[in-house]
Amino acid sequence: MILLVQFVGALYGMLAVIFGAFGAHALKKSLTNDQLKSFETGVKYQMYHAILLLVIGYNFNFVTALESYIAYCFIIGTFLFSFSIYGLCISASKNNKIKLLGPITPIGGLFLVVGWGLLLYSYIKDFF
Repeated sequence: MILLVQFVGALYGMLAVIFGAFGAHALKKSLTNDQLKSFETGVKYQMYHAILLLVIGYNFNFVTALESYIAYCFIIGTFLFSFSIYGLCISASKNNKIKLLGPITPIGGLFLVVGWGLLLYSYIKDFF
C-alpha cells in the first residue's frame, strides 16, 4: 500500500504539472476565463493532494484500515474531482459538453472531504 500511495502521489504530481502547462499554453486560446479558472482549480487540487499522498505515503505504516481508507479517499477523490473538471472544461470548449461529468465533480469533492475528515479523526482519536 505504501508504494501504491507514493506512486499515485508522484503520478498525480507529474500530471498536475503537465496539465497546468497544457492549460496555460494550449488551452488558453480555446477556454473562456471561467473555464480556464475551473481547469486551474482542478490542477491546484490535484497538486495539493499529490503532495498530501506523498506525505502520508512516507508517514503512514498502513497497518490500520483507517490509514488505507484515508489514502483511498484521496486517490479516488482527486481522480473524480480534478479529471471530471478537465473533461468538462475541454468538452465545453469544443461545444460538446459531457454532462455526465457534472455530477462526478462533487462526488470527488465529497471523497476529498471524507479523506480530510478521516485524517482529522485519526489525530483526534489519539489525542483524547
